[in-house]
Amino acid sequence: MYIGRIVMIAKTREGKMCVGYRVSSRSFPNRTASLFPDRIQILPRPGYESDVLKNPYITYNCLRTACQGSVVVASNGSHTDPIAEKIDAGANVRDAIAYSLLALDYEKDQYNTPRICAVVDTRGEEAGWLGIVRDNGIEVRRIFLEPERFWYVATYEEVHICEQPRGEFPVVTPEEACDFLLSGGIFAERTHPITAVAAVAAEKGFDYAVKDVS
Repeated sequence: MYIGRIVMIAKTREGKMCVGYRVSSRSFPNRTASLFPDRIQILPRPGYESDVLKNPYITYNCLRTACQGSVVVASNGSHTDPIAEKIDAGANVRDAIAYSLLALDYEKDQYNTPRICAVVDTRGEEAGWLGIVRDNGIEVRRIFLEPERFWYVATYEEVHICEQPRGEFPVVTPEEACDFLLSGGIFAERTHPITAVAAVAAEKGFDYAVKDVS
């Protein structure tokens, strides 16, 4: 089943917060994830730079940190930046997600692609958040995470946020989280994987990983 882009929140086997993002694409498969000090960016692979002229939505920061590395935002588009910036400026996570999704709205492409996002916050009482804005509505939900369980929302088909975990999450490291997003559990049945990124809480901040499908 093809469900497009995916954002995921979870807790690892060791009880550490995790957030992840997977690019799945039928139209623009020649993309990669590039890791920078405070962000991860989705970019065309070398030789396919002109793809951005065909679709302006295919390159963006898919992951950014906020609050000195204690909060991580992942998304499928340009809304990553305003969500992170609003949290940095003192907005609570719910409001930062809701305001940014409403302001930017779903993508005005031929599919009316929803904007989706995931946030994990290690300040105080740990929690994860999922958000989506579709052409017919918006959802923002706080989810209290459990070890070895994951939650997600996607741009197609699975476009409603489920309160219950979607399965087991036998993961410890961000590298394992990337592998899981690309081919683990029910994600093995979600087609056209291109690249995945993940962040797992560490003693200070988060550890990060990216992985392209070879």
